[in-house]
Amino acid sequence: MPALWIAHVTVTDPEAYGRYAELAGPAIAAHGGTFLARGGRFVQLEGRERPRNVVARFDSVEAAVACYESPAYQQALSHAKGASERELLVVEIEA
Repeated sequence: MPALWIAHVTVTDPEAYGRYAELAGPAIAAHGGTFLARGGRFVQLEGRERPRNVVARFDSVEAAVACYESPAYQQALSHAKGASERELLVVEIEA
């Protein structure tokens, strides 16, 4: 079943986070991920607000997790650590 990768992000170092973004997009695409939302307009109804929200669709939870664990994504992630506060989750889409 398809899955969504959902990230809620506050960028604290735009330069370093920019390096993350340059590498993360190709790593996600290489694992079949397609972006549905990348930092667009949003309305926070509950919980902690993060100014950047990203949603990508994958063929499965396993594909999304494999992307996250891949060397290419981990290389990208090394630039986001210390440059952002973020939550990331993968959720399966019900058919």
